[in-house]
Amino acid sequence: MTALAATPRNGELGFWMAGLADTRPTYPRFTGQDSVDLAIIGGGYTGLWAAYFAKKLEPSLSVAVFEAEQIGYGASGRNGGWLSAMPPGNRATFARASGGGVQASRALQQEFVAGVDSVLDILQAEGINADQHKGGALVAAHTRAGLGRLVTRRDTDWKYGLTEDDVHLLDRNEFQSQINISTVHGGLYYKHCARLHPAKLVYGLADTLTSMGVSIYEGSRVGSIDGKALTLDNGQMTAAKTFICTEGYSGQLLGSRTLIPINSSMIVTKPLSEEAWQQIGWNGLQCLSDSAHTFIYAQRTADGRITMGGRGVPYRFGSGTGGAGSTAQSTVDLISQKLSTFFPRIHFEVDHAWSGVLGVTRDWNGGVHWDHASGIGSSTGYAGHGVTAAYVGGRTLAELAFEQQTERTTLPWVGYRARKWEPEPIRWLGVHGMYRLFGLADRWEERRDSTKTSLLAKFGSRLAGLHE
Repeated sequence: MTALAATPRNGELGFWMAGLADTRPTYPRFTGQDSVDLAIIGGGYTGLWAAYFAKKLEPSLSVAVFEAEQIGYGASGRNGGWLSAMPPGNRATFARASGGGVQASRALQQEFVAGVDSVLDILQAEGINADQHKGGALVAAHTRAGLGRLVTRRDTDWKYGLTEDDVHLLDRNEFQSQINISTVHGGLYYKHCARLHPAKLVYGLADTLTSMGVSIYEGSRVGSIDGKALTLDNGQMTAAKTFICTEGYSGQLLGSRTLIPINSSMIVTKPLSEEAWQQIGWNGLQCLSDSAHTFIYAQRTADGRITMGGRGVPYRFGSGTGGAGSTAQSTVDLISQKLSTFFPRIHFEVDHAWSGVLGVTRDWNGGVHWDHASGIGSSTGYAGHGVTAAYVGGRTLAELAFEQQTERTTLPWVGYRARKWEPEPIRWLGVHGMYRLFGLADRWEERRDSTKTSLLAKFGSRLAGLHE
């Protein structure tokens, strides 16, 4: 039986945030005038990590974080909870652009591998409980064409510095012994990935920062930056240095065509029975995705649920960000059906559905930027790999601003700039056209039991700059 029950909760910043609404920390609104050594715009992972490392480098700094809504309002409170080693972008592009070749991209890859354990170590040291568990990640292939793509993906991962211990192929039986997906042909296992509770990470970091002397302000939107002056609705802040850490919400400060908000939607089930978990397995608490072009991402939560995310409506005209994340029923049904396809003998009830946006540049490559002359920097463009990227990016931004030469400050995404997005309506048509091609390619491969990737998907991938 696979029917999915009554209408779930929808929006409300999502399951992670809504579940902690009664106990979440709150912070004042900024009013008046003041000055600080470092102002950080954006109360998500990037801004919080940047504040953490700035204070670690210079404990005497006065640091203020300005959040337009509430901390974790954006992607940091709504994501899939994957602390993974996947860099934000195309490693081949970084290799070409940096002048450092493959070795430069290998260094980037290794920093993200190290970043997974570094985050976990800091959470342990700071006493932050975010339900973190390093169980790795599984990527399921539901078609022979998908399995072929995973072989190519593994070979590319090895090219850019991962080892057979870091990522290796599983046959059908090996995969099903870990998660019993009925249609799987095999898959990949990635060692360096941990699941966590996104909102618990946000609040844990914020609590740590206040104990370090960082000021956090909510409901405090920075409307403009003029030199050292930040103008807010009810005040003005003067800052020697400013970090812009607003990811998919960056249009007002960085320009509407620098990066755009791409939408991703999620569902979470009600807790499953012990009998259901015995059928499914998933005892290693691995993160889970698949090889489809319109891929999903999922985790088994600490309280025995399954969360699963996918694209749905990928982009809103004019770079809309979607507010509190209300999600169309058609998107809920689409992701729910995918879950039922994975586990057809399990009865699921969807408890909550929500959407959020991730920041995407024209070629899907992120970048960290610091301008010494203006004293303004940014770290953005994580393209859905933001949990680890925000840690690496925020730390790198602090090191650049305070003139620390480290292994991070020479990575190929430092200073990298993608070309601008096309104006509307061209970009709306382009983004929706790309995802339309991916959806058609998935259906083509499934219906024909294809052994090779559809030409439609290859065209869409190259159009977007995703092919490595």
